[in-house]
Amino acid sequence: MQLRGKTAIVTGSNSGIGLGIVRELARAGADVVLNSFTDRAEDHALAREIADTHGVSARYIAADLSDGEAARGLIETAGRCDILINNAGIQHVAPIEAFPAAKWDAIIAINLTSAFHTTAAALPMMRANGWGRVINIASAHGLTASPYKGAYVAAKHGIVGFTKVTALETAREPITANAICPGYVLTPLVEAQIPDQMKTHGMDRETVIREVMLERQPSKEFATTEQLGGTCAFLCSDAAAQITGTTISVDGGWTAL
Repeated sequence: MQLRGKTAIVTGSNSGIGLGIVRELARAGADVVLNSFTDRAEDHALAREIADTHGVSARYIAADLSDGEAARGLIETAGRCDILINNAGIQHVAPIEAFPAAKWDAIIAINLTSAFHTTAAALPMMRANGWGRVINIASAHGLTASPYKGAYVAAKHGIVGFTKVTALETAREPITANAICPGYVLTPLVEAQIPDQMKTHGMDRETVIREVMLERQPSKEFATTEQLGGTCAFLCSDAAAQITGTTISVDGGWTAL
């Protein structure tokens, strides 16, 4: 398996996109570190299940990524980082003049600043190991914008810029840095929104997905967590050794419009 002997840390990975990435990297042979801000028995049980399924080492480390020291501590506690996936994120929707300052600060801290702290802690480990991959999960909103998502769009544009800087600073080393920009992804959180949207719009499931939820996604199909995990696995492969400082859109054509 291509990633045997590598350790991957995936932030925000006890569900959704992050968990899908963990599963695909473990499938490729990487030892994995899962993370979120909770510290529940089921979080640790999830790590054990992944370890048993794929025959790799899997651990769960709780860390509140809104705190810079905790974000760096996640990497330090893991002890090794060959692959860093900055995935943790939150969202809030409101017009600029009504956007709560506390929500702005939290979104910037978790969606953007945490990636600075984890990357700063991980790069010395990658240099010591002679190999590394930094993959930041941005968004189609890292390349375009929507109203009422000021903090999220600002953070995701910022993470794209930070990815480019990371790539330039490591360009002469066997370390790459790239951003993946998903459109709408079918996660449990999104799945749970579908019945409410059906009631609100008086539409059946397929119509509300196609005409409301995926209005801006030309393929009219959700991306999947497995596809995003597979994209990460590709970026960790030897075939991607000269792919650095760029964005890869997994958005069904959203940013082609």
